[in-house]
Amino acid sequence: MSANKIANTQSRAARTISILLLTILAFTGIAFVAGATSFKLGLDLQGGTSVTLQPRIEQGQVGKVTTEAIDQAVAIIRQRVNSLGVAESEVSAQGTGVNRQIVISVPGETGRRIVDLVGQTAELRFRPVLAVGAANATSANSDTATATLPAGVTADLNAQFAALDCTLPQNRQGGGGVSEAATIVSCDRAGVTKYILAPAEVLGRQVTKASAVISTQNASGWYVILDFNGEGTSKFGAMTSRLTSLPSPQNQAAIVLDGLVYSAPRINEAINTGTAQITGNFTQEEAQDLANVLKYGALPLAFDRGEVQQVSPTLGADQLRGGLIAGVLGLLLVIIYSILYYRGLGIVSVGSLLVATAITLLSFLLLGKSIGFTLTLAGIAGAIVAIGITADSFIVYFERIRDEVREGRSLKSAVETGWKRARRTVLVADAVSMIAAIMLYFFAVGGVRGFAFTLGLTTLIDLIVVFFFTKPLITVLARFKFYSEGHPLSGFSNKSLGVVVKNNLPTEEVK
Repeated sequence: MSANKIANTQSRAARTISILLLTILAFTGIAFVAGATSFKLGLDLQGGTSVTLQPRIEQGQVGKVTTEAIDQAVAIIRQRVNSLGVAESEVSAQGTGVNRQIVISVPGETGRRIVDLVGQTAELRFRPVLAVGAANATSANSDTATATLPAGVTADLNAQFAALDCTLPQNRQGGGGVSEAATIVSCDRAGVTKYILAPAEVLGRQVTKASAVISTQNASGWYVILDFNGEGTSKFGAMTSRLTSLPSPQNQAAIVLDGLVYSAPRINEAINTGTAQITGNFTQEEAQDLANVLKYGALPLAFDRGEVQQVSPTLGADQLRGGLIAGVLGLLLVIIYSILYYRGLGIVSVGSLLVATAITLLSFLLLGKSIGFTLTLAGIAGAIVAIGITADSFIVYFERIRDEVREGRSLKSAVETGWKRARRTVLVADAVSMIAAIMLYFFAVGGVRGFAFTLGLTTLIDLIVVFFFTKPLITVLARFKFYSEGHPLSGFSNKSLGVVVKNNLPTEEVK
């Protein structure tokens, strides 16, 4: 390699290192501006909520609690939790047969909200309103002068209506399992109004999309927009066309989720566009939760909430402390070994490890802020494994350089030729780690996914460090006489390379 080419390579190397360090500083500033100054910790480190959902066995429906139904419920609940940006949550089925349960573990203070949300069966139904009354009304007949009941309301339904007191919290728990073809008595979710509702005419399975939207035209706040498929569009159009001609309150359509009325708007005209709105004085959080529940479909079973446990963060703090100690000790041992074995060349390994550590910590902070990435004990284990991956990369490169020097090349030339041969090995090794991380992430659940994500992230960081710091730094150091002339402490001396000088001619030492 010509002297000019080597000089150009060294100049580019210095620029590469400068750009990398400036990029790290820039992202550090972004992290502070965005408020990403602390790590989001998982259930095992910060505590959280763990709840057991027990399938509700209705009379004559024992056969519905099948392995397939439980597995389907697990998949839907996992989607709901993930859609809320709650990372490192665990949703799994335990037990056998009709005794199977679903266990949900969610980190952080949002645990109870998530648990309340994911247990909903999401049986969305649009039912025509037959009668409306106050929360503790004693009759469905709004005309006290006569005893005539509204059309479609029987004496038995009127008795159920009178017996239901919506001011009592236990009567506003909702729940699925009620036949869509049945006429029901129900409360609204606020406990202010109760209804007698006709059989459902439009069902949740006919909804193709749900999204939370805020009104920009008036002060109605947040609401949920639903889009129907072809069947739902046709049935919703037919229902709204018929209700427009009926007297109040039978010109209303109740939107019922898990047996509770979310809203019951008056229908003034036929709606044939295939779109409907759910209103109800929602907060942003409530509207988004409702949209997420509806988006992923109804659970195949109704569930009762079983044991709810608050996981203490005390044990997690001990685990975090132990994991950090293990990581620091591992880092220090690798640094000490590098300095003792590679002497002056150890500065490259120390610098590479410190840069990799800085990028990794910065990534944890920014990903926690942007996508809700949470750090767990398994994730810490993946980061500790990454120390070995980074060490392997620069050791492969160091040894290739030393081999080139033993063959008689100058250090400046050996840095470039050794890199050409070493980078393929580094790429193959990191590709194997990345493939393992990807396979674990997509085919595992819970903490194993946290390990896989961290392993994949740190493997990618290793490539960045090796290509944009380790190699350029060695290229820059090669210009100094301390290294190029083989100082005893440089790591490139004849003794370090295992070369014995005889008659002023170097020969490789036989060991």
